[in-house]
Amino acid sequence: MRQISLRSTCTRLISAAAPTVSPSRARFTTVRLSSPAAASRIARSGSLVGAMRFYSAEATPAEKEPVVGPGEKHEFKAETKKLLHIVAHSLYSQREVFVRELISNASDALEKLRQLQTTSADVSTDRPLEIGISFDSDKKTITFEDSGIGMNAEELKENLGTIARSGSKAFIEKMQANADTKDTASSIVGQFGVGFYSAFMIGDKITVYTRSAKPGSEGYCWESDGLGSYTLSKADNVPVGTKIVISVKDDAKEFLNQDKLSEIIKKYSNFVGFPISVGGEKVNTVEALWTKSKSAITEEEHKNFYRFVSHSWDDPMYHLVYQADGPLSIRSILYAPSKNPEAMGFERIKPGVNLYSRKVLIMPNAESLLPDWLRFVKGVVDSEDLPLNLSRELLQNGPVIMRLKSIMTSRIIKWLQDESRTDPEKYAKFFKEFGVYVKEGVCQDMSNQKDIAKLLRFETSNKEAKQLVSLDEYVEAMPESQEHIYYFCTPNRKVGVDSPYYEPFKKHNIEVLFLHHTLDEFVMGRLSEYSGKRLVSVDSEDAGKALKKLSDANQEESAESAKAALTKEQSAELTAWMRDSMGLQVSEVRVSERYMTYPAIVVDFESPAVRRMMKMMAGDGNEPMPLSPCTVEINPRDPVIIGLFGLKSKNEELARKVAMQLLDNALIAAGILDNPQSMLKRLNEILAATVN
Repeated sequence: MRQISLRSTCTRLISAAAPTVSPSRARFTTVRLSSPAAASRIARSGSLVGAMRFYSAEATPAEKEPVVGPGEKHEFKAETKKLLHIVAHSLYSQREVFVRELISNASDALEKLRQLQTTSADVSTDRPLEIGISFDSDKKTITFEDSGIGMNAEELKENLGTIARSGSKAFIEKMQANADTKDTASSIVGQFGVGFYSAFMIGDKITVYTRSAKPGSEGYCWESDGLGSYTLSKADNVPVGTKIVISVKDDAKEFLNQDKLSEIIKKYSNFVGFPISVGGEKVNTVEALWTKSKSAITEEEHKNFYRFVSHSWDDPMYHLVYQADGPLSIRSILYAPSKNPEAMGFERIKPGVNLYSRKVLIMPNAESLLPDWLRFVKGVVDSEDLPLNLSRELLQNGPVIMRLKSIMTSRIIKWLQDESRTDPEKYAKFFKEFGVYVKEGVCQDMSNQKDIAKLLRFETSNKEAKQLVSLDEYVEAMPESQEHIYYFCTPNRKVGVDSPYYEPFKKHNIEVLFLHHTLDEFVMGRLSEYSGKRLVSVDSEDAGKALKKLSDANQEESAESAKAALTKEQSAELTAWMRDSMGLQVSEVRVSERYMTYPAIVVDFESPAVRRMMKMMAGDGNEPMPLSPCTVEINPRDPVIIGLFGLKSKNEELARKVAMQLLDNALIAAGILDNPQSMLKRLNEILAATVN
């Protein structure tokens, strides 16, 4: 009866003291009370509750898990001291990664324990597998605690007493000796054994409390200031797992903040496979979708995950779940957005794919993972085959990285090709937003150029405005006699349709691609051919030669046209006179062999796109670029040309003005006259002479 009464008294005391018992501690014999007075009252009650221990909320880790007996002092080896200094001061580019490293170590410990539990190994713990982080701003400490496999004295000496001695690496090697456990071994994160010491970047002392999950194991306290030695002592009341207490330096107080710690966890360790809490609040609430099968992911999950990784609020237009085990282990989930930020006036976007290894962030916005033209793709690529350096931050360039880049690039191109075939209208909307990136790819990514070219879409003379066709569709519709793929770079469709360069192709019913983007001319120049067909601009000399063949094949048309044309002698006389009158701007004047209803055109000229680029490089956008000499082709059947032949004998001054006006008109049609206002005075003089 006395025992029952005492237990009842104990219960009332606990209730009166308003105890705070952490759910994760509910299985322990340790009870945390909210005040020192409550702990004192219960302690005076004697052995009221068997082996239960009570401590106040203000108790330090040393009070909760007191050191028992004398501690053993151990010196780090000389080379270890040097490495420790490097780890703490030079190895990592950002101090915040200590959070990632300690969480990765905790995840390893939990994974080891889970594996031992599933293989029926004898372990003495029933704690939930989780990671808890807390901080005390007054005492300037941050505590990382896991309920993993823990360590005994020898493992502490081996794993923490020697830098670059990784317990995880040894565990993987042991597990891989057993064929049945290779997959589990691959989920262990630690590889180098240096991550633990990253805590010295923000702490001047680290204290570790740990107890191995092996039955009968004792608790230990490991402590070091990172200057050359550590102390190892037995400790009482240590639960299975590991607790790391960091005494924070004065210049690292920014990390004594729940929001800051939560932000770092979400950045680097959000997808670790165990619950992570900061101050009792779970932080990693987003699931690592790339580890799930494609069929197991809902559209809603895709939408939410896309918004998480892209930091945007639109919905993805496309999504891809790609997983492979050979030649590299790859788990990935990728998204094509519905809007292009660069098109909305924002600055050049960073690469959108984050690189992970075993669900731990290695490189956000990984530049080396995909070619630059795929920077619009968002998502995650996770590979356990990554060759990392010791800090787990930077990739070591080599064949593995190049192979991963090649695999992912090819897979993304195939993905977009599949989407274009599945729903051409939807792909047309995608290309309207992101076609500029595809065009960049054609110009930059020579190893994948032919496959990227399949993703190009253009307007065509045979379709209504805004309707796009692929190069494959163009080639498929070509008549057998057509040798080339014809295109025309023009500001808009109307200008192209009304151009003298398109006119003969329209007459012969030859389909022409209309290209309106600044990059299009460079794209065609870099591509040069497609499916065995040369890409030929309608304003080029090659196009003129092709048109001559068509004209020669239609002798009746030529004979009819010749009735109202200058003779060969007259044409030769006029072209020689025009060449002298036009000066250095013209290298040659000749009779055109292509069909046209315009007086004259220019050929063999610098492309407008090249001229714009040269103008930008010159740095003076207001000054017109000097024209390189070009070739003028005249139409001997045009009334203006016929009239000019007679005018040069009657009024040579006016004839010269007309000739120069014809040249400017042709330059405007070609899109290479930088300053059209310069011709206004001459044009008014011609008009005045005409009306008078």
